[in-house]
Amino acid sequence: MDRFDRIFELNRILQGARRPVSRRRLEEELECSRATVKRIIEDMRLYLNAPIVYDREHNGYRYDQAEGGMYELPGLWFNASELHALLTVQQLLADVQPGLLEPMLKPLQQRIDGLLELQRAGSEGLQGRIRMLQMAARYNAEQGGATFQTVAGALAQRRRLRIRYYSRWRESRAQRDVSPQRLVHYRDNWYLDGWCHLREGLRTFALDAMEQAETLDTPAMEVDAAALDSHFASSYGIFAGTPEHEAVLRFSATRARYVANERWHRDQQGRLLADGRYELRVPYSNPAELIMDVLKFGPEVEVVAPTGLREAVAERLRQALGLYADEAPEAAPAVGETELSGHAA
Repeated sequence: MDRFDRIFELNRILQGARRPVSRRRLEEELECSRATVKRIIEDMRLYLNAPIVYDREHNGYRYDQAEGGMYELPGLWFNASELHALLTVQQLLADVQPGLLEPMLKPLQQRIDGLLELQRAGSEGLQGRIRMLQMAARYNAEQGGATFQTVAGALAQRRRLRIRYYSRWRESRAQRDVSPQRLVHYRDNWYLDGWCHLREGLRTFALDAMEQAETLDTPAMEVDAAALDSHFASSYGIFAGTPEHEAVLRFSATRARYVANERWHRDQQGRLLADGRYELRVPYSNPAELIMDVLKFGPEVEVVAPTGLREAVAERLRQALGLYADEAPEAAPAVGETELSGHAA
């Protein structure tokens, strides 16, 4: 038995005993030495607040019922690897947006730390060794984590939300009643997929654009999971809509090594070409986000089809080049020479 197994077994023995249990019986049933039994009892008293007392009259151990009835082991029971996994997930969630879930996660971390200390497998080995790099994350400093907690609470309780929403695209504000369906963390920002009762349709709302959010007593309208997937999951990126086009992209041989292992869309198709280039086919509806993703590859990708997407990317490149029209041209670096220093080969 390991330490946690013995704690679980000791708890079972003391709960089922009608009279104090002798140390010898505990040694036999826990398959350990006298010193180990003593250490397990001390650990349970110290870390799990177990009211174990020694009854001198009956020369044995029992739970002190005066402490408030039958004692139960606190919370769920995990082994060390499971606890480390929980701690890792907790730190990852904290890194997604610092302070976002701190009030709820702090008690969990204290409990995990206590259980890990009990097994002599403390959390210090993970502290500061998990890092998440964020890019272009947006944060509503005024609202902080309050909006997230309100939205998440309404989602869990299946209640409608009333939000005051700022549309950056239209530069306007409007009050919306929304039936929340799913929370989405996408490219370092949080979004809510929900049914908008003003527009009578599915919409996506950025949490950082919610200036106010309150939970209503009205039950949320349920939308079938298949309908949600059809509207949101089949689209490219955050833009919803059933795909109407298929982009055909061809990446240079150098970039092929990376793109071949990337997931751009759940229904994408890719193949390695004879000359070493990589062809990626991606379904899409709204091309806005796809164009941004293509542009970041610069000369290392060619949009083969459809014609409209190819022309849109070409026009954006011409506009970008126009910003540098007055500068003397310099020799462009060879493909692959612009790799970031320190990137794994």
